[in-house]
Amino acid sequence: MKNILVVDLAEKTHHDEQIDRDLAREYIGGSGLAARLLYHQITPEMDPLGPENPLLFLAGPVVGTSLPSAGRCSVSARSPLTGLWGESNTGGFIGPEMRFAGYDGVLLSGASDIPCWISIIDGDVKIHPAEELWGQDTYQTQDSIREILRDPKARIACIGAAGENQVKMAGIINDHGRAAGRTGMGAVMGSKKLKAIAFRGTGKVPLADPDEYKQAVAEILNVVKEDIAAQALRLAGTAGYVDMGSMFGDMPAGYYQLGEWEESSHLSGVRMTEEFLNRGVACYRCPIVCGRETHTLKYKLDVMDGPEYETVAAFGSLALVDDLEGVIYAGHLCNRHGLDTISTGSTIALACDLFEKGVITSKDTGGLEIRFGDVELSHQLIEQIAHREGFGDLLAEGSAALAVHFGVPEMAATVRKLEIPMHDARSFSGMAPVYALSPRGACHLQGDMYGVDTGQGPATELGILPGDRFENSEEKGRIAARAQAWRSIYNALTVCHFMNPGASRIQRALNAATGWDYSLDDLLLAGKRIFTVKRMLNLKLGSNAEDDRLPEFMLKSFPAGGTTGFVPDLKILLRGAYLEHGWGPVSGLPSPDTLKAYGLDFTIPDLP
Repeated sequence: MKNILVVDLAEKTHHDEQIDRDLAREYIGGSGLAARLLYHQITPEMDPLGPENPLLFLAGPVVGTSLPSAGRCSVSARSPLTGLWGESNTGGFIGPEMRFAGYDGVLLSGASDIPCWISIIDGDVKIHPAEELWGQDTYQTQDSIREILRDPKARIACIGAAGENQVKMAGIINDHGRAAGRTGMGAVMGSKKLKAIAFRGTGKVPLADPDEYKQAVAEILNVVKEDIAAQALRLAGTAGYVDMGSMFGDMPAGYYQLGEWEESSHLSGVRMTEEFLNRGVACYRCPIVCGRETHTLKYKLDVMDGPEYETVAAFGSLALVDDLEGVIYAGHLCNRHGLDTISTGSTIALACDLFEKGVITSKDTGGLEIRFGDVELSHQLIEQIAHREGFGDLLAEGSAALAVHFGVPEMAATVRKLEIPMHDARSFSGMAPVYALSPRGACHLQGDMYGVDTGQGPATELGILPGDRFENSEEKGRIAARAQAWRSIYNALTVCHFMNPGASRIQRALNAATGWDYSLDDLLLAGKRIFTVKRMLNLKLGSNAEDDRLPEFMLKSFPAGGTTGFVPDLKILLRGAYLEHGWGPVSGLPSPDTLKAYGLDFTIPDLP
């Protein structure tokens, strides 16, 4: 759409800014272009919860087109949880509707003096007072704004109690259960007193070569429909991975300290489908339909969002809870209050671990007995976290802060202060460098090596090849780095990681949409450019290669289970990843020559 809407919330003003064509060509869109646009705006002195922190919603060049699963949107700022580069992305319909309304993105600066919300209707932008919305949960907020706009098809991105209270793990919710969950973007939105942004538009996304694009999309659609992994997701949602993940030792249990836990089978997506599913729910133009709408008799709710795999593991096996109905409700509470389920579930599980080991007692928790296996306790703590009440006020700062508070920083399962997702690096060695190098902190969406090594969507044309999941070698580190570069392209386009038709088909669609002439080599180079600019931004903000690590207790082998006796050799895997990215094999720093080759000359002054 060529435009970004720039809103000054302090002054209640707005204007359009045209996107630089050369920057778009080099960084594509989404979190890739966002990192470049915000590079000089984010500074070490900046308070992540201060008015000066820019918050950028940004789609990619294929969002809102006929391409399947091209309905995502990135949200970026300096993270209040980590202090480093913060990015999250969400599915649903918010990204396409933003483009239909006339914009590729919305850049928010300053902070309002009163709660407010923004409507963007076919290019008509208005800033509204939101005192009556402040305090509503995310479901109520979406319903209220649709009623105000008298448009049931308006798409709303909003915060709940967690964002209003600037909980460090607060997310932004849209289309009910879809979330830009990670790195605390909801807290940034809350610090600006921005309750919601509503989008509605009738525009169409322009294509450089509509006929070629139509043919490329038809080919991709046929591949996706026949993809076995996509069919499995349609049947049982992402929680369909529970049984496979448990078999591989990939689904963590007992705060990453049990190699096997038989009760995990009670949490399967197949069981969710059989006992609690109302229907599958799709994002924009998605044939995969991995979303779940569920119900629960126990909690007396006929309709609620069903949890993804990450949520099931975070509130289930990680905390030794096998009550699927209770886990579904925990996910619902997080969506309702606007909390990232990974960080929230992991922080609660850490509290259980600290309590079990005697590091904390009921004197520290306001009288609560915080033990593994108690899902009702998780529900209570979710409420406390969202409202910063009691012990929840400390949990609201995240796992790293919780562990530091009690003098045991080594006990937090975090990388760069972001909670590790629900895939154990001992089950797929390639996940170790992926977690260690992920620019936003530990992230499974920055290079899904568990998918690569199980044959689910490897981009073989780019040398991202499936192999031995227990391989410790420089080449495995190189493959992981190429996977990071490839998923950086996905996060820039922005498209769903479950749509994997192969790199050549993605290349063809991108070129037809934009009129660019990307080769496969160009795509890989762009992915490395994007990944490296985020690396340089973190270096500027105080991170360094010493942060390229995993917690020590996650590098100890298990005597039983799907990973018996194995641990990843992070040193050799990192060396391979560094070399593939063009960074120093020991220092982990991009050289000036690499930065020049990537077109990142402007970052050279930020090298240590």
